Amino acid sequence: MKKIGFVGGISWTSTLDYYKYINQGINEKLGGLNSAECIIYSLNFSDIQNKGWTNSFDLIFDACKNLVSSNVDAIVLCANTAHLFADEIQSKIDIPIIHIAEATAKEIKKEKLSKVGLLGTKFTMEMDFYRNKLKEYNIETIIPSENKDIEEIQNIVKNELGKGFVSIESKKKFIQYANGLIERGAEGIILGCTEIPILIGQKDFKLPVFDTTKIHVESIINFALDVEKPVANNV
Repeated sequence: MKKIGFVGGISWTSTLDYYKYINQGINEKLGGLNSAECIIYSLNFSDIQNKGWTNSFDLIFDACKNLVSSNVDAIVLCANTAHLFADEIQSKIDIPIIHIAEATAKEIKKEKLSKVGLLGTKFTMEMDFYRNKLKEYNIETIIPSENKDIEEIQNIVKNELGKGFVSIESKKKFIQYANGLIERGAEGIILGCTEIPILIGQKDFKLPVFDTTKIHVESIINFALDVEKPVANNV
């Protein structure tokens, strides 16, 4: 089994899901008492919030370097927004980063979709790094058009979900935002923040919903067990 290095704590609530899902997945495939061989470098999320995501490269990169020095076989960034730095970090280390947006793009292509709605942090929705990765797979991405909606999504993710708090009112708002994207032609919805599946999921919609945490975990498990999973990649 390959050893996986996780950069977690961004936030700790979603890191819990990563640890749970990867161990469950490994055990389902191997049985017995098998579980994942992994190392978690859990950052203090407050440090990133104080610096701001765009100024947090050194924090994320230092965590990756620590994991590399522990002889892991791959790096996992346990947050969609952290992939803002994925390509730059990848250029500086010799082991692969298992990219959440690339794994998600492959799942979208399996569903033969070409236009999806993206819900995530303000940075994931507004910056190019995530949408560009999907564009490599000929997938168009749309986000909420109203700035106030983007700010509200950011507030809920940061001040509620990031602390493990789930509100019925916030759930209704997220369903409303997703339905707005569907009305604009989205054929599926990406839950592009690893905390969002705490709030909404496939059961809330008829169209495909892409839980990026679980998609990422599946890709991680396949790497850890050296499983080649055929994926239609008609780029």
